[in-house]
Amino acid sequence: MLKILEEGIMGKIPNRDEAWELLCEYNKDEFHLKHARIVEGVMKYFARELGHGEEEFWGLVGLLHDLDFGMYPEEHCVKTQEIMRERGLDERIIHAVASHGYGICVDIKPEHEMEKVLYATDELTGLIGACAIMRPSKSTMDLEVSSVRKKFKTPKFAAGCSRDVIRNGAEMLGWELDDLFGRTILALREVEQTTGLV
Repeated sequence: MLKILEEGIMGKIPNRDEAWELLCEYNKDEFHLKHARIVEGVMKYFARELGHGEEEFWGLVGLLHDLDFGMYPEEHCVKTQEIMRERGLDERIIHAVASHGYGICVDIKPEHEMEKVLYATDELTGLIGACAIMRPSKSTMDLEVSSVRKKFKTPKFAAGCSRDVIRNGAEMLGWELDDLFGRTILALREVEQTTGLV
């Protein structure tokens, strides 16, 4: 039994195929589906790296974190809760997914370390991905923290990636920004190696 399942209301925990089917029901855009897979991989990496042993659960949360964004961008993180409750999904999934919109579109604060990681890395994966695409290699494999730090300080670069959210996420985790950058680069390297996604 997953440790995270020991608390709260236990509802349905979909398997990976069911979660993907649900995601595709509400998201048709290839960019969003790719982002979901990247965040899934990042979350699975951190589940292992932080010693939680809940890799599949963390991955599901990453995969479904933007469930409502394709069809309901104006109700992001709000509509998701409605959709998931209609499907009888576990409240821990619902809370985790909704909490990544904390301070932006909901007031549900990340509490579990998994939720803080999702909050901190969601925007950062976009920034790091943009950094990688700008490189001759178009890869994270030779991307260094210093390059990400430089682009982070350039507001016009990947302007849609909120620096405030990334900063707040690092603070929630008690990590220095460079530590968050470095760990997330390593996570994205693993994702790139296993899926080819950048």
